[in-house]
Amino acid sequence: MTQALETSIVLPEEEQRFYRRGVSWERFQAIQKGFEHLPGVRLFYCEGVLEIVGVGKAHELISGLIAGLLIIYFEIKEIEFFPSGSYSQIIPGVVEYQADLSYCLGTDKNRPDLCIEVVITSGSPIKLQKYKLMEVPEVWFWEDGTLEVYCLREQEYEKVSNSELLPELDLSLLNRCLLLSSPLEAIREFRQGI
Repeated sequence: MTQALETSIVLPEEEQRFYRRGVSWERFQAIQKGFEHLPGVRLFYCEGVLEIVGVGKAHELISGLIAGLLIIYFEIKEIEFFPSGSYSQIIPGVVEYQADLSYCLGTDKNRPDLCIEVVITSGSPIKLQKYKLMEVPEVWFWEDGTLEVYCLREQEYEKVSNSELLPELDLSLLNRCLLLSSPLEAIREFRQGI
């Protein structure tokens, strides 16, 4: 069964997700080796919780479109940016994850300023904890057809209505464009709206 968004992008009803608590770092690394040549599967680890996620076409469509629209925004606004994509962020024994998209703004840094995750169905039990451990200043989630923005404040994330890193970015425009049926139409509308 499929679910259609406002336009004609069709997303699967569920992503394949698996969680397991009480997994040691060593066990996670062994499991990770077993999955390293399997495309479309991502593994995350955070303080004893293993998460395995199957990544499908809809996920890749949305994350690719977000990346494309942000590149347009950075270019028009002349914002220096350094994408690190799904580069692994690791604190050995504690956390390992890959955001769908991540960016350093202004200068390249060891830790991204912004991480973005595309969640086609339900969220993760380690949704924000993994980013908090890495002290990522801002995290966006595209989930259920909407963008949610979280800013790190004194070791906790607060849900906010606008990006603090990109305060001029109209998130409602970005989200509306992500829901259009044609990526080319999304790019055109986004560029006109900036």
